[in-house]
Amino acid sequence: MVQFSPLLRLPTSEELPCSDETPVDNELQNLIPNLLLSVLAFIWPERQDYFFGVDMAIYYLYENKRQPALTPDGFLSIGVPRCSSEKGRLSYVLWEENNIPPLFALEIVSKHYNNEYEDKKEKYTKLGVKYYLIYNPNHWKRDEHQSFELYRLEQGEYVLQTGEPYWIPEIGLGIGRGKITYAGLGREWLLWYDEEGNACPIPEEVAKTESQRAERERQRADKESQRADKESQRADKESQRAEQERQRADRVLQQQRQTVIRLFSLGLSIEQIATACNLSITEVKVILEQP
Repeated sequence: MVQFSPLLRLPTSEELPCSDETPVDNELQNLIPNLLLSVLAFIWPERQDYFFGVDMAIYYLYENKRQPALTPDGFLSIGVPRCSSEKGRLSYVLWEENNIPPLFALEIVSKHYNNEYEDKKEKYTKLGVKYYLIYNPNHWKRDEHQSFELYRLEQGEYVLQTGEPYWIPEIGLGIGRGKITYAGLGREWLLWYDEEGNACPIPEEVAKTESQRAERERQRADKESQRADKESQRADKESQRAEQERQRADRVLQQQRQTVIRLFSLGLSIEQIATACNLSITEVKVILEQP
């Protein structure tokens, strides 16, 4: 367990190396913890009491002696400021973090075995990390282990846990595996899960879904606009047809009036004009009475 003596002169994060300068074996060692980080930032937008580090050195004491830096692929600390300064943390130095060790640490086993099951497990025990996850998706048969092994620190020893996703009550989230497409790679990834066992939303997937929804809404609006245009054009045609009908009716009435007046001037009686023009006597009288 981490110990601290205020009498020691301890270096600051500015004075300590911020990395062990060991290159990662492949891009997944960065992509996997960065996915976990991005999901936390998405689902905890207002939370300011946690820090998730990716490939960052951790400095700590054991039995009042400064230990060599540990550099997990990813780790999560609870109860520390989300941002320690404007330029961010250079490394995670326990004596600058109120001696709060990470709650969770992740190691991803790669082609070059780095004693994740032996030496690192012992070091994380000394550091006091409560949950230690070893993710070994490609070489678990070589190492004679399972691809997903999560250990819980109990009375100073790591005990392998069962169940996946594994629920971590301290953060109200579970962690497990799931197949999704992220960063263009369709494969198995480590994911955070809610209490119902649903994978937490991936920001990129949410953005993609929102974009698709917006595109569907745009297409729907375009169709509605096109339908409205067609309705408007149909209404215009109906209006034009009605106007043409009105004008035709006016011409017919004008012709009837001219015929009635001409026949009346020739001396035909109203009855004779009505018969000749297929009009009623009243209609003939109305025409003749018009100025």
